[in-house]
Amino acid sequence: MSDIALQLYSIRERIASDGLAPSLAAAASAGFDRIELFNILEWVDELRTELPENGLTAPTAHARLLGEDQGAIFAAAASLGVQTIIDPYTDPALWTTRDDVLRIADHLNASAAGAREHGLALGYHNHFWEAEQQIDGRTALEVLADALDPEVVLEVDAYWAAVGGADVPALLRALGPRVVALHLKDAPLVDGALSKDRHDQLPVGEGAIGWTEILDAAPSARLLVVEFDEFRGDIFDGAATSLAGIRSLTTAR
Repeated sequence: MSDIALQLYSIRERIASDGLAPSLAAAASAGFDRIELFNILEWVDELRTELPENGLTAPTAHARLLGEDQGAIFAAAASLGVQTIIDPYTDPALWTTRDDVLRIADHLNASAAGAREHGLALGYHNHFWEAEQQIDGRTALEVLADALDPEVVLEVDAYWAAVGGADVPALLRALGPRVVALHLKDAPLVDGALSKDRHDQLPVGEGAIGWTEILDAAPSARLLVVEFDEFRGDIFDGAATSLAGIRSLTTAR
């Protein structure tokens, strides 16, 4: 059975208004015992205290690595008990050609070596453009995966892959066991297609994405992450609803 985490970015506005410690407490009250971190360099000291204080662990963390002080990021992540550091974003303009994608792979492979020195694995998280961009009849994300060292893993954002036009189950099967985590949020149909508007994001099970086939296509994804880029309602209510939806799907498998 997969573990389920909440991506801290989802509650960034509540952190800004209420503070980090109360927001972590609210996440725990919503039913989460795992958090996927971001902004770790700014919050590392508080996280070191508040995660265990609220019964939370952080198996993964997001951190943009290109052009950043990777050593400091890796050291902070390791001090928080993180196991895998995930680069969550690269500029869409860098994904237009095979050579572009190979340069990204080189960057990730080099970063993986630095992460390894701190006892960390390294991964990459997609948005829609890595699935939308086709290179020789394949998604750019598949081209990237072929060029990555075997130790570099993938956290596939199934929502972004779906709204990018990918056949997500087929993509997951093509990527295989390199997919160790999934980001999950749902989307409604607008004019017969999945909405790309991030403000339309919904809890898992309340939209039109076919989750059963997606989960079945990624048996190696041992971490499922609730995440919202935006949410029109109360974010903790949305996160709890998504958590319940994912639990319903996974217990039925």
